[in-house]
Amino acid sequence: MRILVQEVLSASVKIDGQTVGSIGRGLLLFVGFTDGDDEDTMKRMLEKTLSLRIFPDVTGKTNLSLADVKDASVLCISQFTLYADCRHGRRPSFSKALGGEKSEPLYERFKALLLASVPSAQFGRFGADMKVGLVNDGPFTIFLDSKELFE
Repeated sequence: MRILVQEVLSASVKIDGQTVGSIGRGLLLFVGFTDGDDEDTMKRMLEKTLSLRIFPDVTGKTNLSLADVKDASVLCISQFTLYADCRHGRRPSFSKALGGEKSEPLYERFKALLLASVPSAQFGRFGADMKVGLVNDGPFTIFLDSKELFE
């Protein structure tokens, strides 16, 4: 499982011109799945993501997690392209990305786990052509890979 974490001042996602998710300050998460990902992987990745101390405290030091920031939320977007393999040629291969029929149930479960921790979380729609807008704060972007973190 991979998650691209971006600290944002605001973020939104539109489908067919309609805003389906929007947050103010918080985290924008792009989430992708691969073979072997399961509920334990999702729980560990979610705990890691939500506990990252990447928000500045009153002194400007990155000391605060999402839970420490008043009114912060999360916008979560499914993103199979996190598993793009660009080592050969010019067209990325997505052979390591889990297909939609297997990854959609994982994404739906991840959404439920996220909502249990962050009730104000917003989401894109799995498989939709989404237009994501954001104001990155910092910018502050972190790439998490479960294979690097937990294996």
